[in-house]
Amino acid sequence: MTVLLYLVPIALGLGLIGLFAFLWSLKSGQYEDLDGAAFRVLSDDDLPAAPRSPAKRDSRP
Repeated sequence: MTVLLYLVPIALGLGLIGLFAFLWSLKSGQYEDLDGAAFRVLSDDDLPAAPRSPAKRDSRP
């Protein structure tokens, strides 16, 4: 039962650390543009691939 004297403060401390990390991420703007990444995946603005040159063969016997 005495182990609860250690586990309860540790659990509360970890919970507070998680809460502060979440509030910091809200303040720093991590959740501002949720739809932008989804639309960037669908955009097709990649450069065209360079044409492949045929492989050179060694003409040694």
